[in-house]
Amino acid sequence: MMTPTTPDPFDQPEFYSGIPTKRFMAWVVDALLVLIASVLILPFTAFTGLFFFPLLMLMVGFTYRVATLASGSATWGMRLFGMELRTARDEPLDLASAFLHTLGYTVSVAMMPLQVISIILICATSRHQSLSDVILGTVPLNRRVESVN
Repeated sequence: MMTPTTPDPFDQPEFYSGIPTKRFMAWVVDALLVLIASVLILPFTAFTGLFFFPLLMLMVGFTYRVATLASGSATWGMRLFGMELRTARDEPLDLASAFLHTLGYTVSVAMMPLQVISIILICATSRHQSLSDVILGTVPLNRRVESVN
């Protein structure tokens, strides 16, 4: 039996249509959700979280990304814009791949040259993969519509 792979961007371009814009819009939504969650957590730190707020946001964002990617192969922002991440074998992300993808994303955001490379890859490649996508073999796709029979 042949192992399934992600759709080919030239044979099935509908899976990749609008992905760079959707990724950006999903990133904005996710960043706002992480900011709101971090602000809501502040009172539970007796407001000492103000002294390490960027670290608090990093921890909340990391947890949010891992949890949402592992549970549905997409963050809430990605789901809002009808996209998801798939493995090279066209499977949803599991906890380990969600953790690794989030770790790669976090490292690339922390180092500007890596983030620039990621943005160039998203805009210039046929599968619109970020640097961490290329390394892990994950692919962003427009969500499939499941048929009901």
